[in-house]
Amino acid sequence: MAILSGGAAAEPSYGIAMYGDPALPPDFAHLPYANPDAPTGGRIVTGEVGSFDSLNPHIRAGSTPWQLRFLAYESLMGRSWDEPFTLYGLLAESVEVGDGGAWVEFQLRPEARFSDGSPVTVADVIWSYETLGTEGHPRYLNAWNRVSSIEAVGERGVRISFSEPDRELALIMGMRPILQAAQWEGRDFTESGLDQIPISSAPYVIDDFEAGRFVSLRRNPDYWGADLPFRRGTNVIDEIRLEFFGDGTAMWEAFVAGEITTIRETNAADWETNYDFPRVQSGDVVLSEVPHERPTGMWGFVMNTRSPQFEDWRVREAMIQAFNYEFINQTQNGGLAPRITSYFSNSILGMEPGPATGRVLELLEPFADDLLPGALEGYEFPVSDGREANRAGIRAAMGLMEEAGYSVQDGVMTGSDGQPFTFEIVLSQGSSENQAIINIYVESLSRLGITPTVTTIDSAQYRERTDAYDFDMTWFARGVSLSPGNEQYLYWGCDMVDVEGSRNLMGVCNPAIEAMVGEMLTAESQDDYRAAVHVLDRVLTSGRYVIPIWYSPVSRIAHVRELHYPEMLPIYGDWLGFQPDVWWYEEE
Repeated sequence: MAILSGGAAAEPSYGIAMYGDPALPPDFAHLPYANPDAPTGGRIVTGEVGSFDSLNPHIRAGSTPWQLRFLAYESLMGRSWDEPFTLYGLLAESVEVGDGGAWVEFQLRPEARFSDGSPVTVADVIWSYETLGTEGHPRYLNAWNRVSSIEAVGERGVRISFSEPDRELALIMGMRPILQAAQWEGRDFTESGLDQIPISSAPYVIDDFEAGRFVSLRRNPDYWGADLPFRRGTNVIDEIRLEFFGDGTAMWEAFVAGEITTIRETNAADWETNYDFPRVQSGDVVLSEVPHERPTGMWGFVMNTRSPQFEDWRVREAMIQAFNYEFINQTQNGGLAPRITSYFSNSILGMEPGPATGRVLELLEPFADDLLPGALEGYEFPVSDGREANRAGIRAAMGLMEEAGYSVQDGVMTGSDGQPFTFEIVLSQGSSENQAIINIYVESLSRLGITPTVTTIDSAQYRERTDAYDFDMTWFARGVSLSPGNEQYLYWGCDMVDVEGSRNLMGVCNPAIEAMVGEMLTAESQDDYRAAVHVLDRVLTSGRYVIPIWYSPVSRIAHVRELHYPEMLPIYGDWLGFQPDVWWYEEE
């Protein structure tokens, strides 16, 4: 998110829009993609590969089911996934923003309650913001560092002032989870694991769990906000059960057997060939494809520039050249999956091919001397002939390694110090697809005289090592939205390079990136905003930090026929807030 409209800042409002006014009127009946007549009841059982040892998703310690952050907690405002730049009141009944984004003030709804029946108070809000900002996960740090004060205003008001005017911070603050302060009194928030079941203000509460095996969330029949227009037609399934499996094969077998009721398929070839089992043929399982208009984000294998092996962009480009995408895609997907071409590709925010022009060129020119090749001229990932040998790619990679000071001696890629060039690829257990990709990649690297070490560890160890940046290369998944803003500092900001557990896995620190995020946050028109994102996309992509794989312009969801979703789809498609939020269970 980036720019708050002047109209929304003039007085207390039911919502905030970046450009113009919220699409929905003050008296809207429900979100456009929710079914207000959806029946309550039933259950949905999802599968996850991995394990967990914590129920607190707001701290660095432990491994937590990622869904808890969104299912078990509520925020002052909620996103409409049909509008990239809009929030509507949730725990807060109104929001007011100071001139230029100097401060934001929320008024709590008097009826807002936690799951134990106690009211959500101003004290809870202030405690939540201060605790998350000072003791919570690093994702909360960047925004909190820009807060100069937080204070109560009257009985139900909270005003947050910023050290510098920032129009987007009003929206970021509106999305912070609100916790009950009393639950944590006398307890160490940073070390909580399975000993504390969250007291929720959200529609669901944790009903049961078994460490590393499952978490069951039940719809709270006394949920305070069930009649809010924002919630009407959402969160109507009685039970959400999260089942965990040691690997993808076990999870797939559980779905075929009916132990889980929905599964997302990310492999295009498997979708075409594996979903013809008896329960599909009988109609008991439905195959749904949900289109979307959101950016691809970046999914692939990230190179840690904190490691000396990957400091040189030519080495990183060599690793990209050696990655035979066309052959791997054919092997894994039957050649059906399109490749990610940049961080914001598949959307209006993606960089345009070829040399930079117009406003994009103007924004790049001050950094021209420090930009890597491709930022100004245009950068594209290599395309092979699809043959396993990938001779052109290997030849290009060999030349780049030689430029970077390496040579092959006795069949081994060797540095000027006489030491073999090698690196460690760290993977999490259970990801059979990633392992298969890396197996092919390792074979390709052997043609360069490079033999990397592949280390596969359990999810807890993996989290510990990646939080400490103790890897050379690892799996990377970074979803981005149609409204990127301050969170981009968390992904690739200089301040995050040395913060343990940050999301800047590649360790990038680039003045052009910092400047473009600033431009996005201060842009005065949508055209200027998009130009700044286009530049950010160019600098990141030409930085050669990630070896990208594929994306899908649709989500492929197999589910039991009793599970339904509305015909009206948000522009984000199958994203946060879609399943299970607007799904319902209904027997025919």
